[in-house]
Amino acid sequence: MTANTIGTSVLVEDERLRALLDPGETVERLGGDAAWGEGPLWLSEQDAVIWSDIPGDRILRWDRATGRVGVDRTEVEFTNGRTQDLAGRVVTCSHGRRAVERTEPDGSTTTLVDRFRGVRLNSPNDVVVASDGAVWFTDPPYGITLPREGHPGELEYGRCFVFRFEPGTGRLDAVITDMAEPNGLAFSPDERLLYVSDTAYPLRLDGNGGRVRVYDVKDGRCHDGRLFARVAPGVSDGFRVDVAGNLWTSSRDSVQVFAPDGTRLGRIGVPEKVSNLCFGGPDLDTLYITASTGLYRFRTRVRGCFPGRDVR
Repeated sequence: MTANTIGTSVLVEDERLRALLDPGETVERLGGDAAWGEGPLWLSEQDAVIWSDIPGDRILRWDRATGRVGVDRTEVEFTNGRTQDLAGRVVTCSHGRRAVERTEPDGSTTTLVDRFRGVRLNSPNDVVVASDGAVWFTDPPYGITLPREGHPGELEYGRCFVFRFEPGTGRLDAVITDMAEPNGLAFSPDERLLYVSDTAYPLRLDGNGGRVRVYDVKDGRCHDGRLFARVAPGVSDGFRVDVAGNLWTSSRDSVQVFAPDGTRLGRIGVPEKVSNLCFGGPDLDTLYITASTGLYRFRTRVRGCFPGRDVR
């Protein structure tokens, strides 16, 4: 399947956006036939992007060398978000196994964490790894409440938290407990801030859209949670931060860009509902966007932020 170019509508709401984009850049559809795509990850060493087709229970892959989309793995227990750890191993959220997992060099899967205080997690959704190696992840209920995204179940600890897990010690701490359904998350470049989206169902129905909150991070804990931005239409599902501290987030009809001060700089129109995105490409300045069925690409003028990793 080859790429085709789709003209994009870039709405500039703040002049600072112009420094981040090339005026003639367009959104390209690279391919894909997902039921609902999520969790894109650029693999520098493989020159490829992998992402989840959650209802299809498979992982899709696009290789830059061939420009083709194919199936990477099947029967993966409804994977969602993913990242890489400091050693370059892929760390993945599994709705089906209600766990955060790691893919080893030989292709085997190791469960990092699947329980909190003796009961099962809900359905880990998105994940980041900090420069100290700790794994931070969100745990909303979608894998147990949405029939096509996992297996029916109960919220065994009763709520939805953001967790910090130390692979070396096995310690798991609930670091954010004041959100309804935490979803996407990302660190600021200096890791002093953690951004987390809230995609609680009532927020999808009101006119204000979804929320992104921001927390101060100190000694592995989150403090002073506050509103960073509202995203509309739709909600902020997944997002990434660039090296200048701008936040690039999904929404119903576009990728929206927010400055570190919370000002929305503008929107990059995408022809399908956007779920998530990541930075990648040879210069780490290209957005790879999962939007409903397809994978899209959009080149920027800024590099993505990869805490703790020397990504080439």
